[in-house]
Amino acid sequence: MTAMNERRLARLRARFEQQAHELVRMGFLLKGSLLQRFKQCSSAGCACHRDPAKWHGPYWQWSTKAQGKTVTRMLSEEQVSRYRRWMENGRRFEEIVQDLYDLSAQADQVLKTQERQPAAPKQRARGRPPRSRS
Repeated sequence: MTAMNERRLARLRARFEQQAHELVRMGFLLKGSLLQRFKQCSSAGCACHRDPAKWHGPYWQWSTKAQGKTVTRMLSEEQVSRYRRWMENGRRFEEIVQDLYDLSAQADQVLKTQERQPAAPKQRARGRPPRSRS
């Protein structure tokens, strides 16, 4: 392998290891969406039934897909901040994993380039020189 390719692979490996180490430090992960909702109540005489500006809320709702089905959970204010952090971790996780795939593809290209370089010509076995036809 050429010295230049060795340096390129070393740089790619260092970036790969740095990204992988960030995964270890990341913490918990979540996928999904947070929604802030306002609702009408079940009391027929409540002002929320006459004026949408007087709906009750905000209420926080988290939803995600689990085993092909949508799962929804109502959250308290303190849960919302935790879910936001964990969802951000989840997005960052996806970015890092994509970076790891990209770095691996770049390393593969470096190695493919090295593999395509022609081999040194084979030396002839020592002995009698080949006969010339005249």
